[in-house]
Amino acid sequence: MSRLRQVAQVLLRLEDTPGRIALAFGLGIFIAFFPLLGIHTGLALLIAFTFRLSRVAILAGAWTNNPWTIAPMYMAGTLLGCALLDVPSGGLSSIRWGLHGRAFYASLFEGLRPYVLPFVLGNLVMGVVGGAIAYVAVRAVLERHRRTAPEEP
Repeated sequence: MSRLRQVAQVLLRLEDTPGRIALAFGLGIFIAFFPLLGIHTGLALLIAFTFRLSRVAILAGAWTNNPWTIAPMYMAGTLLGCALLDVPSGGLSSIRWGLHGRAFYASLFEGLRPYVLPFVLGNLVMGVVGGAIAYVAVRAVLERHRRTAPEEP
């Protein structure tokens, strides 16, 4: 069974309204693109507890950002931010990858500094758009499933 199918099966079994499950999942997708690394799970749980949303649904969305997806997700967000802010995206070649120690980190800092604002803005935009699309899609699927599913005794 594919990972996407597994997540769908979990969401279909949650006991809450389709709107609240979809909201939790959509917020999780927004959190997946959130530009502060390392706080996704904590932020998702904080929001879930604060607003009494499904922890399972919000974590399913937030955990779409994982070791296999983090690079493409953040790269797409950064490139979007570069396009929105008219920042050239070819500057990574200025990083001197052959250096070691403090010199490498100084080169890395200087090379990445122009991309901090595009990274933040682009990933926030991707999170809002992705979260909104996820909300609409999950809500539609859950509502259709509940209309067509046989009543359980």
